[in-house]
Amino acid sequence: MNLEETNSVEIMLEEETVPAGSAVLRAFRILEVIATSSTPPQLAEICKRVDLPKPTVFRILSTLEYSGLVGREPGSKRYQTGQRLNRLSGEVLLNSPMRAARHAILEELVEQVGETCNLTIPNGNTVMYLDRVEASWPLRINLGAGSSVPLHATASGKLFLSYMNRRARERFIRQSPLVRHTPKTLTDASRLSEELDRVREQGYATDNEEFLTGICCVAVPVFDVDSRVVAALAMHAPVSRMSLSDALDLLPMLKQAADDMAQTVDW
Repeated sequence: MNLEETNSVEIMLEEETVPAGSAVLRAFRILEVIATSSTPPQLAEICKRVDLPKPTVFRILSTLEYSGLVGREPGSKRYQTGQRLNRLSGEVLLNSPMRAARHAILEELVEQVGETCNLTIPNGNTVMYLDRVEASWPLRINLGAGSSVPLHATASGKLFLSYMNRRARERFIRQSPLVRHTPKTLTDASRLSEELDRVREQGYATDNEEFLTGICCVAVPVFDVDSRVVAALAMHAPVSRMSLSDALDLLPMLKQAADDMAQTVDW
């Protein structure tokens, strides 16, 4: 048996002998609970869901928090995913085997609407671009895959906020700095909350020069099999070429592309 075969056997033996209650798997179970909770869970809730004693869970959480994989909400004892885990999840999706299929859908949509389209996901307190196809116009914006934009000032971001449960949404509005990017950015908490209610009711979101002056945007949700919003498909254009009302006329094409995109969901 050569060295390569010996190493393969050793790896197989190690995998077969990993106990179900190993520290690695325990940590992963805890990360799953935090990542899939609609609101950041407290220690007691995590213990109940993973069926582990409080000292064990607290010890694992402390390690995960030290490593940047989880964090605590400011002023509370609730746990949320950390920046390191958010970056990792984004990289996983950026390099997904389905990226070619998603890109093809965006390319076809751009051919239909004649403007730049993109696919985004929520990533912590920002929106991250998973993919983007530029229209063949001289005026373009440099926001490639991996770029991040704010939640409160973009169509995709407002869409994600509108589909949060109300408690999480109100927490975000209360705790996050609503930075003014243009004169039209919604920085008043009550006005933003009203806008998000409207977005949820109508099923799409708009950005009327709220992030970049001279640029309008329309975004629609991409649902998974459990009817959760996991991504947003958006189109943006200079208002000198397309008004927001004209952009809204293209909603049927955007929604059809979002339905097609849902078939590629592997997250």
